[in-house]
Amino acid sequence: MIFERDLKGAQTRLAELLDGARRAVAFTGAGISTECGIPDFRSPGGLWTQNKPIPYDVFVAHKAARNEAWRRRFAMEEAFGDAKPGRGHRALARLLGEGRLAGVITQNIDGLHQASGIPDDRLVELHGNGTYAICLECGRRYELSWVRTRFEASGGIAPDCEACDGPVKSATISFGQAMPEKEMARAEALTRAADLFIVIGSSLVVYPAAGFPLRAKRAGARLAILNREPTDFDDIADMVTRSEIGDVLAPFVDEA
Repeated sequence: MIFERDLKGAQTRLAELLDGARRAVAFTGAGISTECGIPDFRSPGGLWTQNKPIPYDVFVAHKAARNEAWRRRFAMEEAFGDAKPGRGHRALARLLGEGRLAGVITQNIDGLHQASGIPDDRLVELHGNGTYAICLECGRRYELSWVRTRFEASGGIAPDCEACDGPVKSATISFGQAMPEKEMARAEALTRAADLFIVIGSSLVVYPAAGFPLRAKRAGARLAILNREPTDFDDIADMVTRSEIGDVLAPFVDEA
């Protein structure tokens, strides 16, 4: 492991790794969005310290759980709905546009990668997307504005699908919900083809997503980890830094 303690060293080392890569892949977690005003999940004040996650089976089985899930979602929208892509998001969009990055795999559900300009066909969302909703029965898509209008008009009752009366849920993956097969397959293909795998803002404790860095390393890729706290994979990484993500990636941001 090469631990870069100072910012300049981290920037230089990452640039060297990117210059030597032909198929780099970024893997992002909540830490890339904290600069944008969106708290992470586990640290003090994080989202999971404020609200215990609602498991998928509880959401499906109980109307009260669906009501509470949507109450939380719209409360979060009030606090974080105006978030814009940060330096990390914009740096990855630029690297992708320049052909220096093959794709982005993300655990995030905030839609900020798309907002930064990364197209859907180059982005893998392992945990879904919280910027719209779907019916769990028929798969019909609903915009959040549709859900919110009916939620508020009914005094806080979660709406059901207009087509089949099925439960409507944000298009995210909850605890106990099956991972999306198509996205997992896309992530696997990107990971195995990578010669550089850059972890950005992930604690690497949520599986199966957290297994991708290890698979990349075992397949021969170099591994870089940019995260505020230590991870279980630091010892096998070719570069580790605790410097702020936006600061490390600032040289790659397109300010035009």
